[in-house]
Amino acid sequence: MPITSVDTDPAALTLTVVADFTVPVRRLWDAYLDPRQVERFWGPPTYPATFTRHDGFAGGLSKYCMTGPEGDRSCGYWEWTAVDEGRSFEVRDGFAGEDGEPDAEMPSMRMVFEFAETALGSRLTTTTHFASLDELEQLQAMGMMEGMSAAMGQIDDVLADLASFAAGNGTEVQ
Repeated sequence: MPITSVDTDPAALTLTVVADFTVPVRRLWDAYLDPRQVERFWGPPTYPATFTRHDGFAGGLSKYCMTGPEGDRSCGYWEWTAVDEGRSFEVRDGFAGEDGEPDAEMPSMRMVFEFAETALGSRLTTTTHFASLDELEQLQAMGMMEGMSAAMGQIDDVLADLASFAAGNGTEVQ
């Protein structure tokens, strides 16, 4: 499991998850920016995600639904607010209805994904910012931390699957 720390800071209204990987930053970055790869780990194993849209640029939008073993669905969206190619991106993450439109009854969060090189590969620091302590506690009670841990536990298999990563990319010379 790549998670090395989870820190909840009620005073700052943040949840920070740090995960280390034995792949270069570029490989990890590409896994998050490719919809076919991110959907293999964004949801917990029993609630796989399907992304119907996945823009990787400021002003872009991602839409996805996670489907449970009984066919129940939980949908969400990302509004891309900032992208620093290969280093970080920021999204507004929220719940959505089946139509992909934001659910105004549920909270949304600002999430910052920061990618850095390490001696053994790469580190991803994901910081989720909440609007209030009530929202942080509500999402924790809904199993957000367990869901993130389960989802992060799937990334290593995706990163190791170089065949699907390279499909259609041809040969590149550096």
